[in-house]
Amino acid sequence: MRSYKNILGKIDWSIVLLYLILIFVGWINIYAAVYNEDHHSIFDISQRYGKQLMWIGLALVIAFVILLVDSQFFTSFAIPIYAIVLLSLVGVLLFGVETNGARSWFKLGGFKLQPSEFAKFATSLALAKYLSALNIKMKDVKTKVLAAVIIGLPAVLILLQNDTGSTLVYAAFIFVLYREGLSGNILLFGILAILVFVLTLIFGPVNIILTAAFAYIIIYGLLKYDVKTTFIALVAYSGLVYAFFYFELISNILYYSIAGGLFFLVVYLITRKEMRDKSIHYIGVVIFVLTCFYIFSIDFAFNKVLKEHQRTRITVLLGEEEKLVEQIETLKIARDAEGISKEEKQKIRDDIGAKRFSLRELRQGNGWNIKQSLIAIGSGGFTGKGFLDGTQTKFNFVPEQSTDFIFCTIGEEWGFLGTFFLVCIYIALFLRILFLAERQRSIFSRVYGYAVASILFFHFLINIGMTIGLAPVIGIPLPFISYGGSSLWSFTILLFIFIKLDSERLLVLR
Repeated sequence: MRSYKNILGKIDWSIVLLYLILIFVGWINIYAAVYNEDHHSIFDISQRYGKQLMWIGLALVIAFVILLVDSQFFTSFAIPIYAIVLLSLVGVLLFGVETNGARSWFKLGGFKLQPSEFAKFATSLALAKYLSALNIKMKDVKTKVLAAVIIGLPAVLILLQNDTGSTLVYAAFIFVLYREGLSGNILLFGILAILVFVLTLIFGPVNIILTAAFAYIIIYGLLKYDVKTTFIALVAYSGLVYAFFYFELISNILYYSIAGGLFFLVVYLITRKEMRDKSIHYIGVVIFVLTCFYIFSIDFAFNKVLKEHQRTRITVLLGEEEKLVEQIETLKIARDAEGISKEEKQKIRDDIGAKRFSLRELRQGNGWNIKQSLIAIGSGGFTGKGFLDGTQTKFNFVPEQSTDFIFCTIGEEWGFLGTFFLVCIYIALFLRILFLAERQRSIFSRVYGYAVASILFFHFLINIGMTIGLAPVIGIPLPFISYGGSSLWSFTILLFIFIKLDSERLLVLR
């Protein structure tokens, strides 16, 4: 260990300052979120705000200890730390306690510890250790597979705990691999897969398959500068499809038109004599078949694999509540129309009853949470209602307001100015971490720095996104702000290991 002056003189104080601001903002807003007039002292350890102060004190001790340790410790023991955390994830499956449907906690007396939070920094260390080894190239298949295994092992163990939110955080490591040379095409395919997933849930698998196939053929034809082929196909199928529609042989003209266009384009392109490169057609067929399999697997997984609360979170995000309201109103109009038999009216009444039940279930679940969160944030206006004056906060309209929904407390009591200030602090932290990561002389430190930035950014993006209705409610904390000892300590360890690595960057060559 080196002297205190040497340690304090080399660390990046700007990141430390941003960290201290965030934990202070979090503590004050936890006090506001769960304020109890009978326990008005912010230092009362019987309340969450008092306990959070204890967690903050221990977090600062952990941070100081990390700064005292030689940075070589983290490079030398990265894999053992990773292995210990994996064992703890297995242990929590066997001996852990269940909270909110997830078996993710060890209970020690009155204290609970969540190993999945600490798996984030352990995985970052292990990935950095592997990618910084000699003769490792991101273009090699072996490197990609082993990197995926390092990331995937803790993710699978956490998924088995029924903690989907923490599992999704591991998707953030794709940005680390991209910085280290992973092809941008893989990142693009990932974005497209997410887009197809959302569109499939909105429009249904058959419609998306027809649309995707039609788009693929059209793009292929245009890339070959084959405008004539496209035009001939459009003219040819339009007459046939509209004839079918006129004689009421089909009902949905849009998607059957796409299907007709697809048929004519495929036949024309494959039979063209000028098209000598036939292998591209076979590749296109394989891609199309895999796409169909993926789309139908989405439908199967959504309806058969995901649990009810997980489906509800997604349907709320996709605006299912508004759709159900519109459908109920349409059914009411049909029910009251003239010339309808008693049997048809009874069937419509049954449909209305079923949709009303679904709507009620939706509003009582995550739909209620998001709506109340939006009301809280919107009611804050430009400058907010004032500290401890938030009505949505005071009367507990929003569940989990000191943890997952802490951002709506800030929005209601501090308004746009408060949320804007908080977002600016986070952006400054992310940019500073990336700047420091790029100036590292060690590959290990650079990879680890990008892992820190990616994990914190993912938490920031998803947590704020779910409080304003732009992301599903998956239950992940806002870094350094949300209540909880495990999350605060894990984020502190994650960040301060990087601060320590940066402080000794001139001493490390790899």
